[in-house]
Amino acid sequence: MDFKVGVGKSDFAALRKSGDYYVDKTELLYELVNDTDNEVTLFTRPRRFGKTLMVSMMENFFSMQKNSAGIFEGLAITKHRNFCKEWMNQYPVLFISFKDAESESYDVAYAKLKTIIADVCKANPEISNNNAADKDDLEVYARLKSQRGTESDVQNSLKTLMRMMNAVYGKKIILLIDEYDVPLAKASEKDTAENHYYSRMLDVIKGIMSTALKDNRFLQFAVITGCLHIAKDTEGVPWQSIFTGTNNFASYSVLDEDFSDYFGFSDSEVKAILAAAGREDRADLIKEWYNGYIFGNNYVYCPWDVVNYLSALKKRPNARPKNYWKNTSHNGILLTFVKRTDFKVKGKFEILMNSGTIMQTITDELTYDTLHSSEDNLWSVLLMTGYITKADADDEGETVSLKIPNKEIASIFEDTVVRLFRETIDTNMQKSMMEAFWNQDDKEAGRIVSELLWRTISYNDYHEDYYHAFLAGAFVGMGYEVESNKEKGLGRPDILLKDEDNRRAIIIEAKKSDKESDMDKDCIKAIEQIISEKYAEGIYGYRQILCYGMAFFQKQAKVRGMGSIPAKMQR
Repeated sequence: MDFKVGVGKSDFAALRKSGDYYVDKTELLYELVNDTDNEVTLFTRPRRFGKTLMVSMMENFFSMQKNSAGIFEGLAITKHRNFCKEWMNQYPVLFISFKDAESESYDVAYAKLKTIIADVCKANPEISNNNAADKDDLEVYARLKSQRGTESDVQNSLKTLMRMMNAVYGKKIILLIDEYDVPLAKASEKDTAENHYYSRMLDVIKGIMSTALKDNRFLQFAVITGCLHIAKDTEGVPWQSIFTGTNNFASYSVLDEDFSDYFGFSDSEVKAILAAAGREDRADLIKEWYNGYIFGNNYVYCPWDVVNYLSALKKRPNARPKNYWKNTSHNGILLTFVKRTDFKVKGKFEILMNSGTIMQTITDELTYDTLHSSEDNLWSVLLMTGYITKADADDEGETVSLKIPNKEIASIFEDTVVRLFRETIDTNMQKSMMEAFWNQDDKEAGRIVSELLWRTISYNDYHEDYYHAFLAGAFVGMGYEVESNKEKGLGRPDILLKDEDNRRAIIIEAKKSDKESDMDKDCIKAIEQIISEKYAEGIYGYRQILCYGMAFFQKQAKVRGMGSIPAKMQR
């Protein structure tokens, strides 16, 4: 099969030259320049929705430092011949990404920012090797390149480089800034080493942006990407955006119809990809897992997920969809939100997790240091960062209906509920539960586990993996070694708990029952599985190994024990 995709490729030229499948979004170039008069355009989208690839595409199209006709051949933008003649490779372009300028401390984050600026200087050596540049600018350039620049040098860096490029090329500069708000996102976290250095980093980023964007006669236009539109300085200061004073400034978020079809994959685009890959049989699965986002009035898939899954299918034809967001996004915000007792949002989480919708007042103008100051702000952040989406494409105004977009994000909500349970579990109930298991009191153990389930966020569509994670969390922090789904005997027991001090252990196999009347039968099935799969093999030196079959139905649990495994079965 000739079809191939590149996971994580954000360099447009490299992607095109490699022959990887590309979903054509080049029409954005024409719409941006021909249909608007924006001096500064801000696109805010969740991470993993193609912002960096889009900016790289712009750099390759506009930059006169490149020859890009070959890599755009056959793409939609080439239909606009006069436009391409006027704009393709006709302007100097300054491209910078702030995505790596983050750290637990201000000093390290600031040092990373200086390194990024130094790398931009090194990527544009021609502006220092030309007599046209101002002598003073050349001195600043040398300091920035060697990371010896003063704070003033750093805050004026982009404007200095643009002035030098203008002197060399004789044209205004197109400025592209990717992930402008990453340094501020990390700086706002309350548990950073310097405990919230947001104000210091905001001064730096605002200085860089202000000098580059406001009243800069060397600017042709700027395109900026990020997750949020930062619209306020610090708490207690009147509303004032980083972009205040910028002429012809326009911001397009997930709420806006304009440009809404350029980030993410449409249903027709995914069908075309699957046809090219010869995997139309996976269309329903991909839709269930990765579709459901509404940007403006367009329904879109997360491109990161689609590409990852297609890559997995090429290696393993029977690969199942999985959560590709889990290790790439800052999912802690969900846990922070649901733990806020002052907001009382557990009921709304229950509605969302049960495939319902909620009505909420939201805004697309936020600031990282006040994200947690109101419930509306936090719902707005969840919307802007892709954890929830509009439920109705026709919703307009400040109050909209919200839902969880797909199965992938639902699994993140489930993980959050399990983490919440682990962090807030009643330790006295935990101890009573353990006593019941060690005393082989099946009825009491089942009663307590059921009570613990009732105290979590209600979730009707429970599946077996959820119950396994819940059980693992129930035993955390009790001083035992807890293993979940590790290889033992011929298979993997759901829970293996070891009390090394007393040389005793517990094996639990759990089943999800389809109805309440099946719970006894499913407990027996679980016990039979423990025996047939020889889960006790390899657990040597323990005087007692207790085995339990468990069955779950919604928020009910039933426990049935088979006593201690005979010593001969442990060999």
